This record gives sequence, C-alpha cells and structure tokens, in this order.
Amino acid sequence: MEPEKPLEAKQGILKVLGPGLITGASDDDPSGIATYSQAGAQFGFGMLWIMPMAYPLMAGIQETCADIGRVTGHGIAGNLRRYYPRWLLLTMVIMLAAANTINLGADIGAMGDAVTLLVGGPRLLWAGIIAVGSLLLQVFVPYHKYVSFLKWTTISLFSYVATAFAVHTDWGEVLYRTVVPNLTLNSASITLIVAVLGTTISPYLFFWQASEEVEDVHLNKSEKVLKSHKEQAPFQLKRITRDTYTGMAFANLVAFFIIVAVASTLHAKGITDIQSSAQAAQALRPVAGDLTFLLFTIGILGTGLLAIPVLAGSAAYAVGEALHWPCSLERQAKHAKGFYAILSTAILIGLALNMLHVNPMKALFWTAVLNGVLSGPIMIMVMLMATNKKVMGDLTISIRPRILGWAATVVMIAAAIAMFAYWGK
Repeated sequence: MEPEKPLEAKQGILKVLGPGLITGASDDDPSGIATYSQAGAQFGFGMLWIMPMAYPLMAGIQETCADIGRVTGHGIAGNLRRYYPRWLLLTMVIMLAAANTINLGADIGAMGDAVTLLVGGPRLLWAGIIAVGSLLLQVFVPYHKYVSFLKWTTISLFSYVATAFAVHTDWGEVLYRTVVPNLTLNSASITLIVAVLGTTISPYLFFWQASEEVEDVHLNKSEKVLKSHKEQAPFQLKRITRDTYTGMAFANLVAFFIIVAVASTLHAKGITDIQSSAQAAQALRPVAGDLTFLLFTIGILGTGLLAIPVLAGSAAYAVGEALHWPCSLERQAKHAKGFYAILSTAILIGLALNMLHVNPMKALFWTAVLNGVLSGPIMIMVMLMATNKKVMGDLTISIRPRILGWAATVVMIAAAIAMFAYWGK
C-alpha cells in the first residue's frame, strides 16, 4: 500500500509555500531596502546584474538549509551542537545573535521613521510600539496562526514593483545593465557589493528556514523527520525546492525593482547618498510624487513586520538549540522560557539601540556589510553538514545544491576578501 502523502500534498499553493516564501520575503527587510536603495542611488542601474547572478546562489544555499532541518529534525545550531566542537557552535551562535540584534535595531528604527513620515509623531514612540507589538504577537499567538499572518504581509512587497512602474524608467537600459555591469572597482563599490550580497544571502535566513522546517514537522502529525522516514523524502524534498526557489525568486525580483525605482528617480536627479530605507522614501517624494512615496513607505512597514519575527526568532532558535532548550514558536511561553527570553531580549536590545541614538542610516547599511562578512564561514559549516552522512544519513544533498551552495560560499568569501583588500583605496 502506498504511504499517505503528507498534509501539505492535499493543500493549496499558499499552504505549500511556507518557510521558503517567508524566508525570501523577510530577506527584503528595511536593512535590505536601504542597501538596495543605496545601490540604485549611487550606481544607478550599474548593480542590477548582481540580482540575477545571486538568485541561484541564494536559492541553492537556502534549499540546503531547509533540507538539513527537514532531514535531521534539528536546526543549524542543533546539528552543530550534536556533531561539531562546542567552540565552533558558540562562535557561530554568538556571531549570529549579535548581527541579528543590530539588524533588529536598524529595522525597528527604520519602521519608526516610516510611521513618522506617514502620520507624524515621535519616531522612538512608534519604534517602541512596533517592537513591543511584534514581541507580544510572537509570544501569545501560536505559530500556526501567526505564520498565516506572515504570509499575507508578503503582499506589501509588491509596492516596490508598483513603484518602479509608477516612475519614468528606461527599460531598455534596465535590460542592458542587467546583463552588462557598469561600475569601477574601488573600496566604495566593493563594499556596496558585499552589502548587497550580505543582505541577499544573510546568516539569519539560514537558521530561520532550517528551524521552520523542523517546526512544520512538529506541527503536522502526518509529517516525519526524513532521516528515519525516507518514504516521505521524494515529496518533501521536491516541495522544499519549489517553496525555496519561489520564495527566493520573489525576494530577488523585489530587490531588483527597488534598485530600478531608486535609480530611475534619485540617481537620475543626482541624489547619490541614500543610506536608509526611510531616507530613500522621503527623498522620493519631491522627485517622484506622493504615490511613489506612499508605496515605498508602506513597503518598509510591511517588510519590517515580517523581518522582526524572523530576525528575533532565528536568534532564539540558534541560542536555544545550542543550549539544548525547548525551542518552538508553537509552544506557550511557560513551556519554552529560555527560547522566549532570548527572543524578547533580542527585540528589546534592538529597540534600546535606537534609544541610545545609534545612527539608523549607518546601522542599516553596515548591518548588511556585517552579514556579508559573516555569511561565508557559516555557509562553509552548512555545506559540510549537508554533505556529511553522520548528519544527513543517506539523504545528503544532491549535486545541484552542492554546486550552487559551494559556489555561493566562494562568492561570499571572495567578496569579503576583496572588500578588505581594497579598503581605503
């Protein structure tokens, strides 16, 4: 008798698209918007080529992370704890938690700026309301309900596609520069390339997608850990591929249109120094009109609402798994106290960074650079895990994600090395 297909096989497309879609959409957080805006303002269409180049690389490494979670029943940190030295585990987790907390602070500040631009009022007050509101939702709303809300927030990202079509754009030049780069290699351009790659291929996305695959196994009784239930592997691995490539295509397309929109407006008017998403929105208003400003600003809020739980959640999963704590957004807080304590601490420290008057414009951009530098070492460990039979059993990743994952790793490390080599030149 043929084994029953998992629950997702019987559901619609929105149900099947889960961790990959949410991970991809959260990739275009306010930090990412700021970085893509800076690329468009500073270099016009000259950096559009990065997005089609990055797409298969980001999809390949994210598919690998998802496979690790679904096959082993443990997230990235959980597998590091089980199979690798403790010093390596702690180094990776500390780097991730620190980067995520800084990223949270930058994103919360950008969202506070966005609300102030729309309705007025104190930026810090709005930032506090957003941070605390998001925290309460994560603590008190079960994952299976909250994830539906997160899926619907991805719709806000279409505002950036609409923005690109709402302004005057030379689409012939867009197509040409998507294929033919137009920039001089120097410290500024390479740093921005690292920032674009770092906000596109970010460590927190690796940990989040792997952990959410584990979460889905626990949530659905018909689904099992593939390492011990190989009969489900063909369907689940195919679903992961479809989910991940769809989510990453969505993220990549939105990033592409952010660069197009800003290049068509601000760069065309000689405005070349944009270092935050809110600043980009504000600068668009006199150049491209109120509608463009409104679309861009709404997008900042929508992506921020999606990114905060992903950033805080991935930090909590990483620390919790490293310390062997119960980790789940589906559990009540009283049954996962350590997990929710880390999640809460990350959000509140991020909020505090804004109250300490850390410059949100610089924080957004340099967070992306930091992610670009940290990604390489973490990706090495992800790839070693995914090809290790002790970790994955007979379900080590196939040749396609191996090639794409290692290619992505080499690109990230090479870009970071080039940035340091050109520093100050």
